[in-house]
Amino acid sequence: EVQLVESGGGLVQPGGSLRLSCAASGYTTARAWFRQAPGKEREGVATVYIGGHNTYYADFVKGRFTLSQDNAKNTVYLQMNSLQPEDTAMYYCAADDRIRGYLTLRVHEYPYWGQGTQVTVSS
Repeated sequence: EVQLVESGGGLVQPGGSLRLSCAASGYTTARAWFRQAPGKEREGVATVYIGGHNTYYADFVKGRFTLSQDNAKNTVYLQMNSLQPEDTAMYYCAADDRIRGYLTLRVHEYPYWGQGTQVTVSS
């Protein structure tokens, strides 16, 4: 059973930055970040193969958000720059432990989920 723990959320002003962390216990092959704002569906933000270099970002974060990973710590990071009020949401880390040959931001493809960390962008 994989367990995920997110951290790094908080309150930031528009234009500011935050770095989210997703620490995993157990083996995972891919990790992804999703977000969900009140009254909206959960949407994919970015995903990465564990131990690899391939990444995939949703269009609305390209050029602003960057994934990185520390394999020794089994942790994936999401660096978020140029944050805007519309980025306000609960951010969730998700993981898969299957070997698949593609990156995806489909919610149902990830069997493991963290509890989420709140990101609020407001002046």
